[in-house]
Amino acid sequence: MLKRLLLVLASASLLLAGAARAAEKTGPDLVLLTENFPPYNMAKNGKNFAQEDNIDGIAVDIVREMFKRAEITYSLTLRFPWERIYKLALEKPGYGVFVMARLPDREKLFKWVGPIGPDDWIMLAKADSKITLESLAQARKYKIGAYKGDAIAETLAKQGLKPIVVLRDQDNAKKLVNGQIDLWATGDPAGRYLARQDGVTGLKTVLRFNSAQLYLALNKDVSDEIVARLQAALDQLRKEGVVDDIMARYL
Repeated sequence: MLKRLLLVLASASLLLAGAARAAEKTGPDLVLLTENFPPYNMAKNGKNFAQEDNIDGIAVDIVREMFKRAEITYSLTLRFPWERIYKLALEKPGYGVFVMARLPDREKLFKWVGPIGPDDWIMLAKADSKITLESLAQARKYKIGAYKGDAIAETLAKQGLKPIVVLRDQDNAKKLVNGQIDLWATGDPAGRYLARQDGVTGLKTVLRFNSAQLYLALNKDVSDEIVARLQAALDQLRKEGVVDDIMARYL
């Protein structure tokens, strides 16, 4: 009798363990986070929170196709601010964030898939500005606006330029026009796109000081096998011209 009871209990334990494993597999393989960073990622309603099909943009379309090709499931959420989603991807297993500049200081913090697209770093000024720059050092005497937590702002701060940061990069467009800042350190094409959305046009580039590539950054706990499958899918998309086609739809 005792032997039969033990067998029943063992069988029940196996069933419960199997059910638990099955339950674990019902969730997505990865949890992806992004921010409003047009034209790469943006909420369709323009707000600072969106999920799944309510998000679009160059990087979003590329990432969706990449995960489809790699046959990896995911959830997608757009949140605010950038510092929050960066921290989640850094600390939580199974999380990822995009798009992110792949910088030396970040290299060992994440696993990387990309590049997804370019992001040149520029200084923008008003159309009638008399400012001319030949180097970043010459910008030290000016008030420079930048986006808090962004790689551009971090790089300027490390070089002693003391940027004036805001929580939304698009706010710098009107600050520039209103004379609150002299220069806007931003990405290209992102900065011009954001400015146009706020009705600001005619800004001129007075310095192009870096060329970066944007990536999907994954928590270091994500398996190398998943990273390799995603990278292979992206490489194939680029080879087939799909990445160029997606960019052409937005730019």
